[in-house]
Order: sequence, then C-alpha cells, then structure tokens
Amino acid sequence: MAAIKPPMYSVAIMPIWIGTAIAFAETNIFNTTVFITFLVAAILILAWENMSNDVFDSETGIDQNKHHSLVNLTGKKSLIFWLANLCLVIGLLGILAIATWQQDPTVIIMVLLACALGYMYQGPPFRLGYQGLGEILCFFAFGPLLVPAVYYSQTQTWSIASFAASVIVGIVTSLILFCSHFHQVKDDIAAGKRSPIVRLGTANGAKVLVWFTASIYPFCLLFILLGVFPVWTLLSWLSLPYAIKLCRHVQQNHNQPEKVSNCKFIAVAVHFWSCLLLGVGFFIG
Repeated sequence: MAAIKPPMYSVAIMPIWIGTAIAFAETNIFNTTVFITFLVAAILILAWENMSNDVFDSETGIDQNKHHSLVNLTGKKSLIFWLANLCLVIGLLGILAIATWQQDPTVIIMVLLACALGYMYQGPPFRLGYQGLGEILCFFAFGPLLVPAVYYSQTQTWSIASFAASVIVGIVTSLILFCSHFHQVKDDIAAGKRSPIVRLGTANGAKVLVWFTASIYPFCLLFILLGVFPVWTLLSWLSLPYAIKLCRHVQQNHNQPEKVSNCKFIAVAVHFWSCLLLGVGFFIG
C-alpha cells in the first residue's frame, strides 16, 4: 500500500473535480462521459508518473533505502517500466477520445504538454527534479495546464476562473512534492539530487513551507474580491486546520527524518480538503 500510495491519487482527481465544477457553475454544462473519461485517464497517467519515477530513481541509486519502491519490492524493473507505459498509453487514449468526440485537439495537446513536464521532472536525460525544479514543473502540470484543460473538455471555451483556480491547485499540489523531501535529505545528497530542501536546509525549508502553505488562502480571498470566484469558495478555508497542523509538524520535526516523513500525507489532506471545498463552493455559487 505504501508503494501504490492511494491517498496521492487525489492529486489526479481534484483538478478534474475543480475544472468540471467551474464549467458547471459558469455554463450549466456537465458532460458525464467526458468527466469520467478524463478522471480515469488522469489516474492512469499519474500511475505512470509514480511507477516510472521508481524506475528512473532505481537507476541513480537514490531509492536504495526506499523499501516501498515498486522496483525494490518486485525486483523487476523492466516489468514496472512497461506497466507504467501501458498506463500512460491507455490514459492518453482516453484523452484522445475526448478530443475526437469534440473534433478539437486542444485538450490532448495540453495533456501531452503536462506529461512532457512530468517526464522532464524524472526521466533521462533531463531529470530536472534533481536540479530542484520539480515543484515548478509540478505547479504547471497539475495547475495551469490541467485545470483549464478540464474546463475546456466540458465547454470548449476558456475561463478566467479556471486559470485562477489552477494557481491554487498548482501551489497546493507542489506542496506535497515539497514536503516529500524533508525526510530524505541524506539520500538526496548521496545521489547528487539538489532538491529544494537540500538547497535550503531543513530549517529554512520549514519556514518556506509556512509561506508556501499560507498563500493558497489569500489567493482565494483575492479572487473573490475581484469577482472571479463566488463567495462560497471561502469554504476552502475550512482546510486551514490541516494547513496549521502541517506547518507546526514540519517546524517541530524538520530535522528528524523518522518523525517528519509523514508530513507529505498531511499535505495530501490540505490538498484534498482545500480543493474539494473549493469545487463545492463553485457548485453552490
């Protein structure tokens, strides 16, 4: 279960939820077939991302102490690699089906760009995650590329609200990746990976985390004041207790790998509840 990481799949689900919620709120359009197809495709593409990450990391030696790596668990790197690619192909075929139904290539182009960023994060010869650029790539792949693409898949138009929401989704998704570095600083240094926490140090990283996490709530308020979001999206602020818990936990345990290792799962809770309630706010609004 640690290798499959079921909670992490909210990362794939929530952009689909929010993009669809905004489309329904603004146009009263809800295409169930497109929604389900995009949702399943996003989950499969994220499965590709997770499995191929284990494959590529096994080649650098960074995962030698990661007992829940699928490659380490099975000892079959080639099998995991081809299963990952199978998930990618099936997922992209789902997105291609949406583009075919609509006779419009926009959605498949945007998803292919997001997949390209995902590969550049982990795959050779790029491995940009090893240069500390993973959070930036994650922000664009799951935020400004994915959320507007979902909105477009429902409406075949663009929306300021979907781009605004994509900023929040991108930040809170990158937050999970940022938190995943705190407990593996030694392994990252040994493998030559210059993650943000390696560059900043755990103490400074914990301080950055506070600002990083806190930013999603003023953004929501700003978009409400600008008239882009309905006031009901303030419901996303109900996720604040999880955000506070995350920041306190990391500040207290940033240099204790055994204790801080679960912080990414608290970050998943921040992601899940803030995005879920943001979408609910659009539906109510």
